[in-house]
Amino acid sequence: MIVQHNMSAANTNRQLGITNSNLSKSTEKLSSGYRINRAGDDAAGLSISEKMRGQIRGLEQGSTNAQDGISLIQTAEGALNEVHSILQRMRELAVQGANDTNVTADRKSIYQEMSQLAKEISRIGCTTEFNTMKLFASEDQISGIVEDLGELEYAGGYEAPDSQTSLAALEDGTFAHLQVGANSAQSIEFRMGSLDVKAITVPEPGDNDVSVNLSSEDGTLSAIKAQLETDEFSEDTYKSFSAAVADIDLAMTNVSNSRSYLGAIQNRLEHTISNADNTAENLQASESRIRDVNMAEEMVKYSKDSILQQAGQSMLAQANQSTQGVLTLLR
Repeated sequence: MIVQHNMSAANTNRQLGITNSNLSKSTEKLSSGYRINRAGDDAAGLSISEKMRGQIRGLEQGSTNAQDGISLIQTAEGALNEVHSILQRMRELAVQGANDTNVTADRKSIYQEMSQLAKEISRIGCTTEFNTMKLFASEDQISGIVEDLGELEYAGGYEAPDSQTSLAALEDGTFAHLQVGANSAQSIEFRMGSLDVKAITVPEPGDNDVSVNLSSEDGTLSAIKAQLETDEFSEDTYKSFSAAVADIDLAMTNVSNSRSYLGAIQNRLEHTISNADNTAENLQASESRIRDVNMAEEMVKYSKDSILQQAGQSMLAQANQSTQGVLTLLR
């Protein structure tokens, strides 16, 4: 019998320490709901689950992005739907205007309504936006126009008897609609700013004479606008209405094609969302199996360790009492 080293008490104390550690881990897992709370719990599982988490969050954001895209498409399609309705009304008016029973005053009234409807189509195209982003109008789509002219250098060499080159500038202006070959049912409107030309240099001219002409186009634009918006109708006006029917039919076809294209993209995005959501769901299931704790299983372990803790404490007390028998030998 020895008293310096109580091996039974030491062994009981070691086992009690293991039980207390397991009990502490079980308490942490049960309170957090995770099997892996730190890398030491499962290093490989933590690495795999974090990679899955990144994929899941990316898929969820991708699904949100696609939903935003659908909202944009629905906004654009709604505007085109209204344009379709306007074109239907314009076609109806054009057919009515082509009727020879109409007098000049009748055709004038029909034209005025068609003109306002055409302006509304232009307004829809210029103002329809989603998240402050223009859907049908963009400054990048306007070519041949230079805005905010501070300093401008234009260089070009030409050597031909009848050739000419021109530079058009719009400053502080707005551009609503421009089309080559406008008919009497369309209008072209500009607001011109000021243009300051300080110097024009013609380096190394050729053999032909060079002339520079600077002029304002206000008169020309006013004349065009007056011609397009004239209230006078000739005897062939009905032919213009007949031609307008064909033009409106073509416009309606173009709008229908655009709406079909937008609808196809929307259907595609809906499938994209379904696929992303399904993939994210499956990844979440895999990540859950790796990282989440099985509450029932962990509760069984907790109950076992709790019983072992109580038993260990009792055995440690008895092991400490075992050396008390040495005192009887010393009496």
